[in-house]
This record gives sequence, C-alpha cells and structure tokens, in this order.
Amino acid sequence: MTDPSPLATSFESWRAAGFDAAACPIRNVLDRVGEKWTLLALTALAPDARRFSEMHRAIPDISKRMLTQTLRELERDGLVERRVFPTSPPKVEYSLSPLGRSVLGPLAGLVDWAEHNFSAIRASRAAYDTRPPQL
Repeated sequence: MTDPSPLATSFESWRAAGFDAAACPIRNVLDRVGEKWTLLALTALAPDARRFSEMHRAIPDISKRMLTQTLRELERDGLVERRVFPTSPPKVEYSLSPLGRSVLGPLAGLVDWAEHNFSAIRASRAAYDTRPPQL
C-alpha cells in the first residue's frame, strides 16, 4: 500500500476523533466554499471592493436575493467585510477580509484545475449520459 495523501490522513484523523459535524472542517468550512455562488462571489471581490450592483453585474445569473444571502453568509464567516458609507442613500461596499484574501490561493488552484480538466469532465459526462441505465 502507498503512503496516504495528506488529505486522506486529515480525513482519517477527523473521523477517528468521532463524528461531530460542527467540529468537522470539511462539513463546516468547505461546505460554504463549495456552495454554488461562493467561489464566484469571492472571485468577483478579488480585484477590489464592489458595491452590490457591481457584484450583481459581475455575476449576472445570480438573483439579487441569492447574492444578498451569499454575501451575508460570507460576512458571517469572516471572509467578506461590509462597509456602509453615511450618504443619502447609504452606499454599501463589500470587500474581502484578510481571511477572505487568504483563501484566494487555494481557490486559484481549484479554478486552474477546473479550467484544465473541463473538456475531459464534459466528455465523461456525455459518455455517462449516453450509456444504458444500470441496475
């Protein structure tokens, strides 16, 4: 047997500690990062702070309600900072926190992997979708 990867070793140590969903980094943190809109929101904020309308233009297929929910969840997790300017009407701006900036490196690796493997994944999906149903 080969040496286990660091990922497998981490998973086994979390598992050995007993099941506690609230203490499991995979469920607790990576569930958020793996949500449909999170990566796009973080990527949209990577260059600079943006107002809500700028965020919506940057991710045009997200509903305003879902964008609001995503930004609130990211703010709650400490990845995004919300700044309200005392103007009339109030100006609200979103930016990555230092913690949010720290996730950009690992996410860049995932984005790079997705870009390099997208055609292979699409081909696999097409092959799977055309094969006969299995029992």
